[in-house]
Amino acid sequence: MSGAGRVVVAKRVDGGESADLSEIEDLARAAGYEVAGRLSQSREEDAAYHFGEGKVTELAALVRETDATAVVVDNRLGPYQTYNIGGKIPAGVEVIDRFTLILDIFGQRANTRKAQLQVELAELRYELPRAEAKASLAKRDERPGFMGLGEYDESRERDIKAQISRIKQELDAIAEKEETRREQRRESGFDLVALAGYTNAGKSTLMRRLADDLDVGENEGLHPDLDPTAESEDRLFTTLGTTTRRADTGTRDVLLTDTVGFISDLPHWLVESFESTLDSVYRADLVLLVVDASEPIEEMREKLLTCHDTLYERNEAPIVTVLNKIDRVDDEELAAKRSALEALAPTPVAVSGLTGENVEELTARIEADLPAWREERLLLPLSDDAMSLVSWLYDHGHVEREEYTDEDVLVEFSARPAIVEKARARAADVTVPDERTDQADGSGRAESVEQ
Repeated sequence: MSGAGRVVVAKRVDGGESADLSEIEDLARAAGYEVAGRLSQSREEDAAYHFGEGKVTELAALVRETDATAVVVDNRLGPYQTYNIGGKIPAGVEVIDRFTLILDIFGQRANTRKAQLQVELAELRYELPRAEAKASLAKRDERPGFMGLGEYDESRERDIKAQISRIKQELDAIAEKEETRREQRRESGFDLVALAGYTNAGKSTLMRRLADDLDVGENEGLHPDLDPTAESEDRLFTTLGTTTRRADTGTRDVLLTDTVGFISDLPHWLVESFESTLDSVYRADLVLLVVDASEPIEEMREKLLTCHDTLYERNEAPIVTVLNKIDRVDDEELAAKRSALEALAPTPVAVSGLTGENVEELTARIEADLPAWREERLLLPLSDDAMSLVSWLYDHGHVEREEYTDEDVLVEFSARPAIVEKARARAADVTVPDERTDQADGSGRAESVEQ
């Protein structure tokens, strides 16, 4: 499938509902298509055509009228339904369902080995039940290619399962390396904050607002994988992999990661295929759940519910809901939405990533909701080792007081518990200068105070 040409978008909803084609149109455009026509139907699903047969005849006429090269259906089609619709519309016109389209977009945006593997895994998981269906029909009817599903190759199902196993092993190896990198960052004194939310909620724009560009450049040697750019285009799936940048929130050293956006009605197998990307969210110290405040309340509620289902299942970090794009709503509308969504987002932070409004409130909230730091006080014999430790504390924590005498240095600081323990261990190894060995026992002295 190639994302080029004119398409007709179509959607079926259960009886009594109204079909919203806006998202599937956005998806089609994100894949590179021009939307030439639209069609919807409200009725129960037809086993043979998904739509009613009369509606498929109407669809065929619309395809001819618009000279479309493909039909994009905003539903999940079974292999037989895809074949039956294809038999009704003009020859050579492709039938693409929602998930095939999403996989095509993912494939176009997969620029890293990890992203490419995840797309390949999703495609194989999508193909597997179709291969199993071919196997079942071939065995039952003893007719390879039954109902136009293609020639059945009994080894194909085994090949797919073998490829899935191989890709999962490679992704597991990548995930282990990323987990090691996350722990190295924490050991270096960084807090890990992840941006989550739906596509086009403004996550990348907000990330650019929070990022400290100068610090990224200064730390490239320590963190070579930090990405100094974060796209903020108004299109779906701009971010397929992850983008990490250093953020300026005040006293804490924060690494902010933007990941692939959620989208409604994603099947479990597709979410699982991108599990290693979502690990950046699941294993963060704090999650910022970004919601587009300019959307209708019901749409915001539905998206919050979906995000909560995805995040709370595996995520252990605190979640802060961020109502973004408040530059598009007035105070009265924003207050109404806060009240309506209070059960799902009891204490949200309302900001505009575009204008910067209330971003200071968000950075204060980030610092307040991150895991608590410990306060520590170290009294060290004045020496080169002591000065090296003090310098290290400035890099890995927040030094609040530094006081010198002729013989000692007192340093008071706050840091992650792991950093405090490392500092205490290093303090124990601080040596007294040779000329003072007859007056000191050669060790640092540490007193711990819990925050």
